[in-house]
Amino acid sequence: MPIPPVSQFRVPLLQILGDGNEYTLAEAASSVADHFHLTPDERNTVLASGYAVVRHRTGWAGFHLRKAGLIEDGNRGVLRITDDGKKLLATHPTNLTRSFLLQFPKYQAWEQAVAAAETIATTPTSENDEETSPEEAIANGYAVLRANLAAELLERIMAKPSMFFERLVVDLLLALGYGGSRAEAGTVTKASGDGGIDGVINEDRLGLDAVYIQAKRWADSVGVNELRNFVGALAAHKAHKGVFITTSTFAKGARDYVSQVSQKIVLIDGARLAELMIDHGVGVSTRVSYEIKRADEDYFADT
Repeated sequence: MPIPPVSQFRVPLLQILGDGNEYTLAEAASSVADHFHLTPDERNTVLASGYAVVRHRTGWAGFHLRKAGLIEDGNRGVLRITDDGKKLLATHPTNLTRSFLLQFPKYQAWEQAVAAAETIATTPTSENDEETSPEEAIANGYAVLRANLAAELLERIMAKPSMFFERLVVDLLLALGYGGSRAEAGTVTKASGDGGIDGVINEDRLGLDAVYIQAKRWADSVGVNELRNFVGALAAHKAHKGVFITTSTFAKGARDYVSQVSQKIVLIDGARLAELMIDHGVGVSTRVSYEIKRADEDYFADT
């Protein structure tokens, strides 16, 4: 039989996890392949990237189940069913379509966050996408993958301890060209103790200027009081440049306040943080690259 689409992987995956045990993605994919009675050739079918199709589709099925709060992945990268997943499984579902998953508030919130991303303004949202050209389909697919990756990065950051976030901030600033090396940038992880500064990093390798850092791994929006404390700490250090990074958002009052102060302060919210991580290769890896080529008009021009 042909390998089923991703949507048909969701129910079997939930059923497999229903025994309460923890499964790695590879173990879950193998069990799903057993469920569908896939042949050895079907199990070994790979994408252009070399990634196994069965494992790829199991992973995407798990992604959507996780967004609905039906399963979760632990710090060790294992999959396990949640209480909500067990309740749903007890109803013996036969097909977990997008429309069905939208009954779960967590899935609704995720879709709303994805829809709000600038990069996917043209992404189809219906079950049956309208016909598009191959190039448009690739562009839309890339936008969806990028938005999903951004959401996953923030989810993974929030599941990690604060020290992980501090290290991530260093890696991101290094990738952006600050600090020169990890040894030179290391002071960003050393809290100053004044309540408004988490660290300092050189703006360039020569150390001609310094940028003061505040990093908040928060779920709640950052308000004006936190920005006032940051600005006050900058003033105490006679500093005029700062970067405030958060995994959440900034309240409008906080943004308005920053625009009125004399110091140059850059605000990086969760959405922008994820974009920068993707663009600069922090916490992500390239699975496959595609080139879209066209006929060279100059080459075929009349001579």
